[in-house]
Amino acid sequence: MVYKKITLIGSSDESFDDAVDDAIERADETLDNVHWVEVKEFGVEIASVDDREYQAEVEVAFKIE
Repeated sequence: MVYKKITLIGSSDESFDDAVDDAIERADETLDNVHWVEVKEFGVEIASVDDREYQAEVEVAFKIE
């Protein structure tokens, strides 16, 4: 088996957990054979938004057919 990993950044105005869920949901919607997700980094954007925007950088691994 061969897997490919890509990096996604999910965002939420509520929490880091919701930001991770955002990235996972997007991966599930757009990729086939997603096997695991590794959370790499958290951040908060405050410069260009009215409130805080929580961000989660995740690596998504999916099976190549």
